[in-house]
Formats: sequence, C-alpha cells, structure tokens
Amino acid sequence: MIIEPRTRGFICLTSHPIGCAQNVKNQIAYVQSKGKIEGAKKVLVIGASTGFGLASRITSAFGSDAATIGVFFDKPASEGRPASPGFYNTAAFEQEAHAAGLYAKSINGDAFSNEIKDQVINLIKEDLGQVDLVIYSLASPVRTHPETGKRFKSVLKPIGEVFSNKTVDFHTGKVSEISINPAEGEDVENTVTVMGGEDWKMWMDALKNANVLANGATTVAYSYIGPEVTKPVYRNGTIGAAKDHLEATAFSISEDLKSIEGNAYVSVNKALVTQASSAIPVIPLYISLLYKTMKAKGIHEGCIEQIQRLYSERLFGGDLDLDDKGRIRIDDWEMRDDVQEEIAKLWQEATTENLSEIGDLKGYSDDFYNLFGFKVEGVDYEADVNEMVTLPSEQ
Repeated sequence: MIIEPRTRGFICLTSHPIGCAQNVKNQIAYVQSKGKIEGAKKVLVIGASTGFGLASRITSAFGSDAATIGVFFDKPASEGRPASPGFYNTAAFEQEAHAAGLYAKSINGDAFSNEIKDQVINLIKEDLGQVDLVIYSLASPVRTHPETGKRFKSVLKPIGEVFSNKTVDFHTGKVSEISINPAEGEDVENTVTVMGGEDWKMWMDALKNANVLANGATTVAYSYIGPEVTKPVYRNGTIGAAKDHLEATAFSISEDLKSIEGNAYVSVNKALVTQASSAIPVIPLYISLLYKTMKAKGIHEGCIEQIQRLYSERLFGGDLDLDDKGRIRIDDWEMRDDVQEEIAKLWQEATTENLSEIGDLKGYSDDFYNLFGFKVEGVDYEADVNEMVTLPSEQ
C-alpha cells in the first residue's frame, strides 16, 4: 500500500515502515560516529520503542555493544492498516542489531502489568542471567493498577488556578491564547499514579527479588523541568506532581539497591518533540522558539544526541554531575541563561505572522512527522510498501 500521513490534532493515525526504519538507521549511524562507550553490557529498556527509550536502546546496543531487551506496547499492522510507529521502530532496531551480531529481543505488552514483568524476568533468566542497566522510559496516559485492577487516567492541568498563555497549532502556525482549568477531584492523585514512580519501583523490586540485577546495577528514569513560561501547566501542574514523585522514588530505589551496590538516578532531559509533548498546550510554541535559539547557537540536540551525551559524558563518563536534588541534568544546554533569556524575549513577540521567522515551526513540524516515519530524507513516499512487518525475534 501507499501510506500517507493522516493527522487528527496532535496524533498521526498512520505510520510508515520504511521511514521509521530509516529513522532508526540514522540514529544508529549517529551513535556509531561518536565512538565506543564503555557502558553496560546487558540492558533492559522499559518503554523502548520511541523517543528517549528508543534512543537509549540504540545507544546501549551500538555505543556499548550491549545485549538489549525492550518492553513496549504497540499495535502490529493488519491488512491495509499500518502498525504504530513504535512497532516499526522496534522491528527495524532488532533487524539492525541482529545484523551487527547483537542480542536483541522484545516483549510487546502492558509494562504496568505483573504478567509482563514476569515475562521479562523469565527472558532475562533464560538468555542473559542478569542485567546491569535498567532504563525506565514509560509515557502513557492511562494505567491499570496491577494490584487492584483499577484504571487511572492522567491529566494535563495546572494546580490551584486557571492557566492562560499563548500556544500554537503546529499544523497551521496559528498562535492563539489558551486557558486551561485547574485540576479537580482526584486529578493530581490519578496523574501521580499513572506517571509517578510507583511502577518504576515495582519493576525494580520484582527484578531484585528475582535476582536478575547484577551487582552494581544502575537504573535511570527520565524527567523534565522546563522554563518559567511552562511551569504553571507543567512542573507546577499535575504532571509536575508526578515528576516530583518519580524523582523522590529514585532515592528509595537507591536505598533498596544498596545490598547489591546499585543506584537509581533521574535524568532531567531537554524539551523535544515526542508524542507526549505534542499533547501539552504551550509546549509546541516553546519548543519552536527553543529549537530556533539552540540551532542558532549550535547546541541543538534531538533524542539520540541527548542520550548519547548522557551515556558518554555522565552515566559512563566518570562524572554524573548531579544537581542539589541528586538529578542528572542533561537539560543543561536548554536551561543556559543565554538560551532562556532569548526565548523569554521571543515569547513576548510571537504572533501568527512572525512565528515562521522568529521560531522554528518547520523544525517542530518535521520532527513530529518524523516520529511516524514521514518526511524522512531519502524515503520514497510514492512507492508501494508492505505494511505487514513482523519482529525478527518473533519469527
């Protein structure tokens, strides 16, 4: 079939297998161009199919020659209906890893469930024995709690009062004012249950109790802080409450891992175009201004550049350079004073008429479509493609 992008709001309903595969190859090529990293050799990535999770799996495999197990929750293709991009990404990653002689297997299912945790533990026992690095990179709007069976939904809301500010429709370039009503009822608790640290700790408890964590094992979860302009809806909002919980959980996991000389860290990463960030009002406008500013200064990074630098300079570079709250700050270039001062100035000026000049709306839009395998350089989108891709590890 010939696959074209079909969008609805901040979601693309289709994805392109060749485009996704080319994206993965491009990320692999970048990691290989930066040289070897003396990193972990047996790695579990929870949330491994897109964004920072995919970049972590690629960096582990092609930066450190690591064996990797990836956990993700993606729809395979059916006749005439493409798979979700994460499925195509994972299939392409496995193919490239196997061609390079690297172990790579994946489990497709609900990572919040006890069943998937058990499957992963059994796979580690059978094939790897133990893992020495666990990356936790889940981003889901809903979670069914494994103990109670109750389904929780997260929300993107400020806490305490209505938040009003500028935003942009990145499809049309229209800058407008948006108001978001504050959280109510159990919104905060529900969001923390979905996006906080409880599931990360459940994973680490299960892995440790099953004796599949190597001595000295490290686990890393990803977080975001962001600038003043997004604070009311992000860091001081419901998501921020979840991130606070996630970051606090790192300390309790570290305490639990002392017996095997292990550690848990949170890495605060840069704002990037992901399926999750596209859904947050105000963020697309901020990112378009951020991209323009960081590209002009020669310090722009995508997911793969961020994670390669996290691995090479921080996790395995000899200096974690933790902040006063014990976090790794790989958002350090984004949060530089000169960058944030420039964005604050541009924010006041931004209108529908001038955003294409003062911001990088094209870069934002291209990155969004790239997530789904579209607008990738070198791909013939007029060509007929086979949407029915399978995972090499399941063949």
